[in-house]
Amino acid sequence: MKTTGFRRFGVALLFFCCLFLGFGCGKKSDNSSGEANPPQSYSPGKTTVLVPEAPGTVTTGDDPLILDFSNASQGYFMGKLTQSDTKINIQITGPDDVCYKYFLSESDVWTSFPITAGNGAYLVLAYQEISDGQFASLFSYALDVTLDSEFYPFLYPNQYVNFTADSEAISLAASLTKDAAEDLDALDAIYQYVTTHITYDTEKAATVDTGYLPDIDETLRTGTGICFDYAALTASMLRSLSIPARLDIGYSGDVRHAWVDVYIESIGWVKRAVEFNGNEWKMIDPTFAAAAGNEDNQAIDEYIGDSSNYTVQYIR
Repeated sequence: MKTTGFRRFGVALLFFCCLFLGFGCGKKSDNSSGEANPPQSYSPGKTTVLVPEAPGTVTTGDDPLILDFSNASQGYFMGKLTQSDTKINIQITGPDDVCYKYFLSESDVWTSFPITAGNGAYLVLAYQEISDGQFASLFSYALDVTLDSEFYPFLYPNQYVNFTADSEAISLAASLTKDAAEDLDALDAIYQYVTTHITYDTEKAATVDTGYLPDIDETLRTGTGICFDYAALTASMLRSLSIPARLDIGYSGDVRHAWVDVYIESIGWVKRAVEFNGNEWKMIDPTFAAAAGNEDNQAIDEYIGDSSNYTVQYIR
């Protein structure tokens, strides 16, 4: 891979990244991997979309919310709102002590939520909105998780990294990588496409609603997005190619931001999402890389390459 340069205005992107990205509380998680390989291997141009299911083997709740933990060993659980005109808040805290908050407002649709803190004990709390912004407790559920593979949470789609086999972005991922012999080549192909075809939307970043969730196909169709959109699109395309990818939410300096980590079979987890310039791994944050150019690229490259500028709070 070659290093991508940045125009002077790329620095300004820092100040427009969204304030909404990670609902939650607690200390940052450290989700390192000690496993040799993912459960499936990358193959050029071949997409494999894992489909979350709710078989009903292990469930809790009733109206207005049902949670299905039948496939917790696959790194996710499912939730369905059974009543319309209400809003649900789901909180899950695992062995990393990070509290994740998710919201449901669409009824009669199963939604997948990732289990990202690895093996161990989790506590799930459910709340229902009783007035504007006020929630009352519905129930709690204690869950003990042993993952079939620690990579599964980063291969399945979920509420934040949302894709299906019919997504336009997934067809594009197959097309872009048909000649990419290795997962590293596929990463480069996806990265180069996203950073050269999506334009950063400063107006959207300034006006986006709290609780916003990315739509990867809309990002492709409009050719614009914010940091969350870049990261979700990149992670979705990589996951569909059997390349584990984490969507990280946290801070770039003092500003809210989102980026991706990628698992390369010959290397392992490449944290804080990086690119290889022929000599060293450097940050590949796709939002900043979209401002590619030839002016003043050294300062941007130095910022992106310094991992201390990035703090992970939540992993989706």
